Amino acid sequence: MNFILLGLTFACMTCKGILYRIVPGLILLLGWSFVAQAQSERVKDFNHNGWYMYFGDHKLTSRWGLHTELQWRRHNILKDPQQLLVRTGINYDLTPSAMFTLGYGYIETYPYGDFPAADTFPEHRIYQQLQLRNSISRVGLTHRYRLEQRWIKPAGAESSTYLNRARYMLKATLPLIGTSIEAGEPFLAAYDEIFIGFGHNIQRNIFDQNRAYAAMGYKISDAATLELGYLNQIVQKASGTVFEHNHTLQVSLFYNLDFRNDN
Repeated sequence: MNFILLGLTFACMTCKGILYRIVPGLILLLGWSFVAQAQSERVKDFNHNGWYMYFGDHKLTSRWGLHTELQWRRHNILKDPQQLLVRTGINYDLTPSAMFTLGYGYIETYPYGDFPAADTFPEHRIYQQLQLRNSISRVGLTHRYRLEQRWIKPAGAESSTYLNRARYMLKATLPLIGTSIEAGEPFLAAYDEIFIGFGHNIQRNIFDQNRAYAAMGYKISDAATLELGYLNQIVQKASGTVFEHNHTLQVSLFYNLDFRNDN
């Protein structure tokens, strides 16, 4: 096991520069090329949603940790159900600025919008994730690379459909007081995340979705952070012609506990 972890650490350190510089641009170019190809045949579906979310990365040892996550997503801001997402995972710190996660998620999606699903349907998801952190002057940067294996069972179907998806997110934070974000201080946050589907069961929606986000944040304590922001989400449905434009209120609580014996 130690040899495997050592190998992961070495691989991460040697490829980190490449990931920082090349992969984000390639992913973004690929995603937006599919958006451009679909411009002439788009059908737009505008929605107003609210996402109320909790995230936690909890230290168990100096390197190992537990990820916990709950997202309560509502259509019409709060009135109607949209999705329920529960996600968990095991974290491993490859270096002080690089973390690998292997996890599982359960998602339940409800009919919403002008082109709704036939009925509520479930999704089981396994994911692998690499998260890298660095900074440029006062701006903190997080690069998140995620692969997902998804089993979706549409309403009325006898079996699940297997799908693959790759995601890349770049998030930036800027302290409004001083040079770093400390407890009791506000900050600004923004991110963009692109989703690309691949594999045999992907039809016309290779570009899956894009999320652009801006928020005001407040670090409540060393363990807790709150963000209130706006998310602009563009989703290409499986047909390839219907594009959701979701204007979303996003409320996020980040609460990280430390269960190590030396604390």
